[in-house]
Amino acid sequence: MEPVLKVEQLSKVFGGLTAVSRCQIELYPGELVGLIGPNGAGKTTIFNLLTGVYPPTEGNIYFAGKNITGSKPYQITAMGMARTFQNIRLFADLTVLDNVKIACHWHGQYGLLSTILRLPGFNAGEKIMTEKAEELLKIFRLDHKKNELAKNLPYGEQRRLEIARALAARPRLLLLDEPAAGMNPQETRELMNLIRWVRNEFDLTILLIEHDMSLVMGICERIYVLDYGKVIAHGTPEEIQNDPKVIEAYLGEEVKRA
Repeated sequence: MEPVLKVEQLSKVFGGLTAVSRCQIELYPGELVGLIGPNGAGKTTIFNLLTGVYPPTEGNIYFAGKNITGSKPYQITAMGMARTFQNIRLFADLTVLDNVKIACHWHGQYGLLSTILRLPGFNAGEKIMTEKAEELLKIFRLDHKKNELAKNLPYGEQRRLEIARALAARPRLLLLDEPAAGMNPQETRELMNLIRWVRNEFDLTILLIEHDMSLVMGICERIYVLDYGKVIAHGTPEEIQNDPKVIEAYLGEEVKRA
């Protein structure tokens, strides 16, 4: 089976600081994989490299068999990779519905002329996008708030909205950057079930960064562990929990409780 994502010898240097060093990561279709490590280990930097926010200093990134190294973020999104952010980045002053519709426009069937002149093709396309956005909001239990401003949602609902917006781009690969950050235990349990359901329902491959070990160990089939920008271990949750290097670098005795 060909990997959906293949990262070869990926490195990123900022001035004299090596944030990511010769990382190798592979994800296969339908997998749910975790990326963990201490603060500052380079996890979000890897997401930024994968999505074109940063160009790599060296190495290659292959997505769906194509070398996307150096591609722009909008090009990578169009290819089928979407992400959420550690710090929520919604369009705060737009409605909940419009936040999701914006992502739907990647697959709009009308052109610039239809948009300017408000031709029938534009109206039909907008109707389809609105319906698809409303379907996603219903899935994430946000349909009753579709006309509210995104900034007025509680924190947990903003997290769900960000995932809904990412799915509106119809990705093959979804990158989740600390989706449980700021959530209480009940919200985290609900999020675990939601992520599993989303993976199966939308036929996705998912790579997630997370510090909540109960979530990571509970839903991930494989886990990569970063420390100082290097992958120090990868394997199943059981293998990671018992790896001496991982326990020393990150998990400590916390892994026993998780």
